[in-house]
Amino acid sequence: MRIDCVAAEADRGMATRPLGKIDFRLTIVLAPAIVPTMDGIAVGFDVQGGGGPRTLTSAVLERLRADILSTKLVPGQKLHIAGLAKQFSVSLTAVREALSRLVADGLVQASDQRGFRVSPVSSADLEDVTHTRIDIESLALRRSIERGDQAWLASVEQAFAALSAVPYRHPDDPQSHNEAWIVRHRIFHRALVNACGSQWLLGFRDILHEQSERYRRLSVRRETGVSRDVEAEHAAIVRAVLRRDADAAVEALSQHFLTTMHLVELAAPKISEISETT
Repeated sequence: MRIDCVAAEADRGMATRPLGKIDFRLTIVLAPAIVPTMDGIAVGFDVQGGGGPRTLTSAVLERLRADILSTKLVPGQKLHIAGLAKQFSVSLTAVREALSRLVADGLVQASDQRGFRVSPVSSADLEDVTHTRIDIESLALRRSIERGDQAWLASVEQAFAALSAVPYRHPDDPQSHNEAWIVRHRIFHRALVNACGSQWLLGFRDILHEQSERYRRLSVRRETGVSRDVEAEHAAIVRAVLRRDADAAVEALSQHFLTTMHLVELAAPKISEISETT
């Protein structure tokens, strides 16, 4: 490791005048062996100082969030801090902070006796999440239709077109989701409400979306025998939005969410046992 420090005084008259502003630069060069290679986690630094460092905690947080939403970490699964720290080559503190943030988002539960675990699922919770999401997202959609400009309408059309361009399931594995579709699906639903004008409303909406996403992805792993035209459901929402028909848009959105809930219930009649059978 090499550390170079350079200090340049802005006021060169140091002998006769008080020291002025100092431009201090620190350069740190690390050998590759010093930086740990983490399992699927990249750690970067904003050397310009604009956005600050991408911390290890943030990297671990995003990896754990992705594993929970994809159900790689199943509902009810214990999360051992020491094991995760070893897996990601980070400190215990970084893992503990990441888990604490996930507790705030409702994706992880914490107990003094039992430590951390992935939040469990249940039929009652599924229904609660779905109906609360309908309430929140319907309000955000109505406000967006009322306040959104032509640029917002164009963004909705663009997000829908991008989503429709990729298949719902993975071409090589019909039992799994297409990750590209998942990303575009999230962008599409966020675009629908982006013009609501309330960061609080969008924040609550995002939390509920993540909770719903976990249930939806669990259902994909179980065949129900019931067909569904997801693209047609999305198209109905978009048509109503472009007409600025708030009632029709909210109705189409609500039915879209309720259809997902019913399919999840069909896919896992005893959804509380998913953590034992997944």
